[in-house]
Amino acid sequence: MSESTSASPTSAVTIRPMRDRDFFSWLPLFVEYGDFYNSPVTDQKALLVWSWISEGKHDVHGLVAENADGTLVGFAHYRGFARPLAGEVGVYLDDLFVQPDARRNGIATQLIEAVGEAARARGARIVRWVTAEDNADAQKLYDQVAARTTWLTYDMGL
Repeated sequence: MSESTSASPTSAVTIRPMRDRDFFSWLPLFVEYGDFYNSPVTDQKALLVWSWISEGKHDVHGLVAENADGTLVGFAHYRGFARPLAGEVGVYLDDLFVQPDARRNGIATQLIEAVGEAARARGARIVRWVTAEDNADAQKLYDQVAARTTWLTYDMGL
């Protein structure tokens, strides 16, 4: 994936793939994301997720938004999935987070667009994601960049 730089009203960011050296900058963002969804990020969980991203064992990939001084201000985690009925593949956007003080500058949109670029490069025909029903702020953005579906999501605990 190519790196892209876009200017926002307050700063420029670069969207790029995560690198090994990003761990300690990514970690506080991932912890804050977990806190937002009341899903605490333990050291064990963080190391496991990072190994998925950095070792490529689970087809989990990460992008970061880096501001001009090199500080990470957001991330996206995504992975491929098969769509048997459609006879094609898609990309699932698992996690998207932008630091609260960096929001409303187009960074989330840039991250979503970069996931779309990665999806096209993989031959995917769709990028799919879910969000919490009460996450109205995110839904405002998502309604601008994607089509809301009528499908309901179910989880079966094991």
